[in-house]
Amino acid sequence: MESEGKIVFTEEQEALVVKSWSVMKKNSADLGLKLFIKIFEIAPTTKKLFSFLRDSPIPAEQNPKLKPHAMSVFVMCCESAAQLRKTGKVTVKETTLKRLGANHSKYGVVDEHFEVTKYALLETIKEAVPEMWSPEMKSAWGQAYDHLVAAIKAEMKPSP
Repeated sequence: MESEGKIVFTEEQEALVVKSWSVMKKNSADLGLKLFIKIFEIAPTTKKLFSFLRDSPIPAEQNPKLKPHAMSVFVMCCESAAQLRKTGKVTVKETTLKRLGANHSKYGVVDEHFEVTKYALLETIKEAVPEMWSPEMKSAWGQAYDHLVAAIKAEMKPSP
């Protein structure tokens, strides 16, 4: 939800996100890798979007470049979600958002990729904190992810 350009993220949604993120944070590298493995299982062609995976003979989960990338993506998703209510907007550095938008556009990321990633992210969180998982938590994380994606898409310029 948005109100006059400011994102409305309820106190309850924030509490669900912050509480689950505080549990997941210490395992963010492994959870990030699980997220990407899920993405690749659901949509195997997405591997081709990553230059370091495209022609690599190494399985994706063993590729030394994937884990750091996966961790940074997972942490960014979680940190921006945890800050949503406090700031009323997606809190990723503007330069980072511009770079993300440009890169996602350059590598051919489309709406379906964002949807697959959302599903994989929610499944990863559900598996990471099963005792906390609820429809309300799913909704809170889903809404937070949607806001992050909207911010990235706003920076995606169509290819000339």
